Amino acid sequence: MQLAVALPAGTLFSRYRMLAAPNVGKVKITSIRALQIQGIAGNCLIRIDTDAGLTGYGEAGSTGPMARARIETMKQHLIGKDPLAIEVHFHNLTTLMHTYMAHIPTISGIDIALWDLAGKITGLPISTLLGGPYREAISMYSHGVGMNMLDKGSCRAFADRVKTMPEGFTAFKCDIHNPLGVPSGRYANTLDTAQLRIVARAYANAREALGDDIDVAVHCHNELDLPSSTGVARAVEPINPLFMEDPMNPSYSEAWAALRRSTRIPLMTGEKLELVRGFKPFLDTSSVDIIHPDLAFAGGFTGVRKIADYAALTRTPLALHNVGSLVLTFANAHFGSAIQNFFRSESALGRPTRYIEGMTTSTPPEVRKGLLKVPTAPGLGLDINPDFIKKNLAPGEEYWG
Repeated sequence: MQLAVALPAGTLFSRYRMLAAPNVGKVKITSIRALQIQGIAGNCLIRIDTDAGLTGYGEAGSTGPMARARIETMKQHLIGKDPLAIEVHFHNLTTLMHTYMAHIPTISGIDIALWDLAGKITGLPISTLLGGPYREAISMYSHGVGMNMLDKGSCRAFADRVKTMPEGFTAFKCDIHNPLGVPSGRYANTLDTAQLRIVARAYANAREALGDDIDVAVHCHNELDLPSSTGVARAVEPINPLFMEDPMNPSYSEAWAALRRSTRIPLMTGEKLELVRGFKPFLDTSSVDIIHPDLAFAGGFTGVRKIADYAALTRTPLALHNVGSLVLTFANAHFGSAIQNFFRSESALGRPTRYIEGMTTSTPPEVRKGLLKVPTAPGLGLDINPDFIKKNLAPGEEYWG
C-alpha cells in the first residue's frame, strides 16, 4: 500500500506528457487571478492568462479574498513558467510549508485552470489528456431542494415536479438537518428516540412519494456522533437508501469503522478531505463504501486522480462532490469520464432557477436521463458568459480586478 502512494507520480500522467510534448516551452503564464461570484457555495473562480492569448479557468474551494491572498505566495512558482508542467507545479505548490502550509483548496482551482489551459494548448479535451474516456456521459445525482419530508403533500409535489424535469435525475439526496431542526454543519447533541422516529418518518415519506425508480440518499453535514449515526442508519434502512453521506466529523477516527460494522447502508464521505492523505485511512480500513472528493477542494485533477487510483486498489468507487459553478460541473464531467472507478457526480444543475446554467450562452450542459454528456471541445469545453459573471459578483468583488 505504501508504494502505491508514490507510484502515481511517475505513471499516472505518461499519456498526458506524450500528448503535451510538442507544445512544451511554447507558452508562458502571465497572470493568475481569483474572483468570487454568488451562489456557488463560497467557491471562487480562478483565471490563468498566458502570453499566447489563451486563458484557463478553474474553481477553488475558497473565497475570493482567501484565494487572492494565497495566490500572492504562489506567484513566484508560476509566473513566467510553462503551464504544461502541471506535475511540477502541483508538487511545488502542495509541498509549501513556510511561512504558511500549502492551501490545497486554492491550489485545486489553479490545477483545474492549468488542465483547462493544457487542453486549449493541445486542442484536446481534458478527459483525453487524463487517459479516458471510459464513458461519454457521467451519472449524476441532485438534491431534494424544496421538499418538506415531514409533509406527505410536499413530498408528492416534489416527486411530481422532478419526474417531469428534462434532466431526468434518478437520484436525490435529502438533508437530515431539516426534519431534525438541527443546524447544518455544526455538531448536534446526541439524538434521542423521538428524533430518530422523526428521521424514519421523513425518509419513509420521501421514498413513498418518489417510488422505487428514484434513489433517495441520506445527506448529513458531519453533525452527528457515533450513537446518533448508528441510530439514523437503523432508522432509514427500510427505505434502502443509495448512501448515507458524512454523518460524522470529517477526519478519520475509529468511530467510522464502528459505524461501518453496524449498518448495511453504503457509507460515503470525503468532500472536506484533501489529497491522498485525507482518504488513505478510510480506504486502508474499509470504513466507507464510496469516497466523495471535491475537485475544487481535494487537489484538482492532479490530486484527485491520485486519490482515485489509490481507491482503485481496494475496488472502492469514487463519487464527486459539487455544489459549485459550471466550471466545476464541466470539470467533474471530464474527470468522471477519465477514471474506471467513477460512481456518480453531484451537481446544482436542474434547480428551479437554472442559475448556474446561465454561466454560458454557447456551451450549455446536456443532461438527459440523469446523465451529463462529457464535452469534447478543448480543455473544459466551457465558454464563460462574462455578463453572467458581472451580474453575479459577490459583494466587494471587482470583475477580474
